[in-house]
Amino acid sequence: MHDQAAAGEFVTETFDHDGGRQVTVYVPPDPPEAVVFAGDGQLISQWGGVLEAAGAPSTIIVGVHRATDETLRLHEYSPGFDQQRFAAHEQFFVADVRRWVRSRFGVALPAERNAVFGVSAGGELALAMGLRHPDVYGVVFCASPGAGFRPPGVMPGSIPRTYLVAGTQEPFFLENATRWAVALRDTGAEVVMTERAGSHGGAFWREEFPLMVSWAFGA
Repeated sequence: MHDQAAAGEFVTETFDHDGGRQVTVYVPPDPPEAVVFAGDGQLISQWGGVLEAAGAPSTIIVGVHRATDETLRLHEYSPGFDQQRFAAHEQFFVADVRRWVRSRFGVALPAERNAVFGVSAGGELALAMGLRHPDVYGVVFCASPGAGFRPPGVMPGSIPRTYLVAGTQEPFFLENATRWAVALRDTGAEVVMTERAGSHGGAFWREEFPLMVSWAFGA
């Protein structure tokens, strides 16, 4: 269900990836100042109205839909399980979708105005994409990451600015987020780590989104 407050438009396109994968884009009513690329796109693309209601910077949300099978979703989002499937999804997410957004919407902003966002397993995807492609995504938004992807022993030389959030009633995911915050801060990266009252899948994910966008792209 679309956010009733959303003043922009939703555009959904089906791609050949994995036998037909949809991408839903939220196009804000004002010229975009930022782009957020997200996994679990059927969920996160619907949060455009939340940004507008909060007065956050005008942001395009590019939501790449998840696989319907939860195991396949995890294998696409976390690099440690099925390298071939992860790599195919990575190519789709980073190259194909981004190329389409440029041509379809005429939007090509510098890396510091591009974020990658995910929740739960999608939080692992956001961290993986940010660490692997800091030249593409200048910012990582990560809510309640799973533990399938953990900080590597040797961190990349370039780390995007990162905003992590997790709930007080989801200790496993809070521990994962905290582990990442410590590891990223140890590299000297700019990191925000926030604890919220909430459980896994709670409303605090959606409510944190405008705070993330304003932190990354506000004045």
